[in-house]
Amino acid sequence: MQAAPELEAFRHEVRSWLDENLSDEFRNLGGDAGPADDRDWDARVVWEQRLGEAGWIGLGWPKDLGGRGASILEEVIFHEEYAKAGAPARVSFFGEGLLGPTIVNLGTPEQKAKFLPPILAAKEFWCQGYSEPDAGSDLAGVKTTAVLDGDEWVINGQKIWTTFAHHADWCFAVVRTDPEAPKHKGLSYLLVPMDQPGVEVRGIKTIVGTSEFNEVFFTDARTPTENIVGEVNDGWKVAMATLGFERGTAFLGQQLRFEEEMRHLLAEAQKRGRADDPVLRDRLADAYARLRIMRFNGERMLANLAAKGVLGPESSIGKLYWSSWHRALGELEVAVMGPDAMVVGPGYEPNEFQHYFLSSRAETIYAGSSEIQRNVIAERVLGLPREPAVASK
Repeated sequence: MQAAPELEAFRHEVRSWLDENLSDEFRNLGGDAGPADDRDWDARVVWEQRLGEAGWIGLGWPKDLGGRGASILEEVIFHEEYAKAGAPARVSFFGEGLLGPTIVNLGTPEQKAKFLPPILAAKEFWCQGYSEPDAGSDLAGVKTTAVLDGDEWVINGQKIWTTFAHHADWCFAVVRTDPEAPKHKGLSYLLVPMDQPGVEVRGIKTIVGTSEFNEVFFTDARTPTENIVGEVNDGWKVAMATLGFERGTAFLGQQLRFEEEMRHLLAEAQKRGRADDPVLRDRLADAYARLRIMRFNGERMLANLAAKGVLGPESSIGKLYWSSWHRALGELEVAVMGPDAMVVGPGYEPNEFQHYFLSSRAETIYAGSSEIQRNVIAERVLGLPREPAVASK
């Protein structure tokens, strides 16, 4: 356990760096709705590269791989100070938060040397090729195929809801490499370059008016054989490891941002005189209490991570909780705004709370739907019997 003076010194280092570098140019950027928000992308890339130059990317990665070897407590402190400072949401979320830890833990030495440095420098960006039109929460049902052709994999199929695919240099994709094997057994985890003739990206406009989500079509796209993480047909294990990072430490910064969002909402309620309404006051108090519970659950999960070195299925508890809480908070934000919530600015520009409300509607679906999380908790945490399989017609 680190001594308190060491942690305070680290906190002072983080806070001082942010004070010196987070000018209004960066503080006022978009991206406050979380890692799936691509507003002000180019300017945020500049900020991300500044973070990389100062060594703030890959904090918890081993020092011999370019990280700082920071403890979990230090990572918590960094995210706390980052959120308090109002810094923009991180555009390297999929590279630093998901693919990076996967490569650190499961990649080959050659993969670590090739893929980690550009992530640390914010010079290459990644997207996640998991969901498909017929395989969303049922990830094992993916139909995108990869066939070995000499020293390359040839990929055909479609992915959907692929966040930042239009910005990404690479995609980490779950593909089917053995169509005859049981659906969990015939999958592989490939790293695919996006800038090639066989990859087409089509944007999807969201209810908020942004286009961070995309469809991605692979038509004889190729990637070298060495760009497979783990063993052939053992990609399910790798994909689950990535989801563990997504549902755990990778979303830590976003959860800490919720505290800032709650403070803004309380201030808005007081400004509008809505805090005097007994019903709304009760809802605000309940939201705050549940926010504290979220923090305690997160700390317990991180303690388990520190003890075991990996996140177990209990990470689903965190995902289920924060996504449901934030969706309810969006509804409360609309209630606090009252009739003003029905009015938007010129060109359909939602304000802060409208944006939170609209974007939060999808949070109980992406990164694993709430229904799937409940099944995981029931079967793998509580030890309840599995649901009987439904025979296909």
